[in-house]
Amino acid sequence: MTDIQPPYGDLVLPCLDEADALPWVLARIPEGWRPLVVDNGSTDGSADIARAHGATVVHEPRRGFGAACHAGLEAATAELVAFCDCDASLDPGELPRVAAPVRDGAADLVLARRRPVTRGAWPLHARAGNRALSRMVLGRTGVRLHDLGPMRVARRRPLLDLALTDRRSGYPLQTVVRAADAGWRIQETEVPYLPRTGVSKVTGTWRGTFQAVRDMRAVLR
Repeated sequence: MTDIQPPYGDLVLPCLDEADALPWVLARIPEGWRPLVVDNGSTDGSADIARAHGATVVHEPRRGFGAACHAGLEAATAELVAFCDCDASLDPGELPRVAAPVRDGAADLVLARRRPVTRGAWPLHARAGNRALSRMVLGRTGVRLHDLGPMRVARRRPLLDLALTDRRSGYPLQTVVRAADAGWRIQETEVPYLPRTGVSKVTGTWRGTFQAVRDMRAVLR
């Protein structure tokens, strides 16, 4: 077991106009984790709300989910780094359990598989896109996953050493592919998936889902 003393880690929260969700998300951050809200060009006051609720705000002017995630990774200083969507669809209170295998040295990367708590929490088109990507990951890496896991945990230095380059929707997939290529031990766990607050910028529509899948397929070439 690896003895990691508090603060246990940094939690990267990519953020684009999530003013309504932020108070709930930040109130659920477990003790010992520092929230890093990466503002990706919000116009609804998200950055001010994040600061008011005790988060560290990182500004990333380049639009893109991957750009926001990587800016948070570069700003992190703790040994463990977690990523989580900032739309209240995932409960940060699950983080200690998700992070435990990495903290204890049993895994190098843990992905939190989404378990919808209501029928509308995970739309059909988003599930279909996720299944397609899971099959692509299996074919490319041999790693069998059910979900790319928008909540995920790894150690900071090894993550930086992966030299991730995607700055769009393909960032989570590139993380998994390069981790698998590097021989990482990758595990899945399960977390409740709640209806998100507000409208999804990526998988809220068939068009958004198609764009995300296209971005991610490019990573596998």
